[in-house]
Amino acid sequence: MLHFIVFCLGTVTGSFLNVCIYRIPLGKSIIYPPSCCENCGHRLKPLELVPIISYISLAGRCRECGSKISLSYPIVEVITGILFLFLFNRFGLTYDLLSALILVSILIISTFTDIEHSIIPNKIVVPGMAAGFLTNILLHPDKLPYCLLGFLLGGGSLLLLAVISRGGMGGGDIKLFAMIGIFFGLKLTALSLLLAFILGSIGGLICIIFNLKKPKDTIPFGPFIALASIISLFFGNGIISWYLEMFF
Repeated sequence: MLHFIVFCLGTVTGSFLNVCIYRIPLGKSIIYPPSCCENCGHRLKPLELVPIISYISLAGRCRECGSKISLSYPIVEVITGILFLFLFNRFGLTYDLLSALILVSILIISTFTDIEHSIIPNKIVVPGMAAGFLTNILLHPDKLPYCLLGFLLGGGSLLLLAVISRGGMGGGDIKLFAMIGIFFGLKLTALSLLLAFILGSIGGLICIIFNLKKPKDTIPFGPFIALASIISLFFGNGIISWYLEMFF
């Protein structure tokens, strides 16, 4: 029952993340007006706001005008619910769980805004940086120097790459990795950087092979940063230990 409650809380959070994903890049308030149809403005009733179930019951269409509801809405809700459940199993009811939930929520928003709008807004990553510093000051003040190093490594590495490539790396990606560095510290940030470039290379190659993108097209890097960071969050220490045992 507790696991079911955590999953449901995750889907409810995912519903709110959908609001952020849609409204923040457009410069709209995430509080007002209440949730409504993007096409006709129909204000959603309580039963139309139930995560996942409402999408299924409405057959993916607005009850008022019949326009299609983006499939990304239930996808975000399901992903958030599953990740919240996995994080609960990983950290239990601890303060570290709260920190992980904040980070993953920001990663989800960043991923979908980058996919849909090709931007990662400051209104997402700057509060994330503040939350990262605050949680570390309160929970692990002794690790604060490592968080600062992670901040410099994450943001500095991509900033250097952007300078060398003359704009080949977006400012949103730079700030996103700087934020991740605050949460992760030095070791996991380094691993996340490595995994992000590996995943990005594989993803880009797949897109080119299947003609989804051309070699000169821009491919959003935010989703690969988020995926690499989530892998590090769950398996990072194990991967680092394995690597050290294998090669040292």
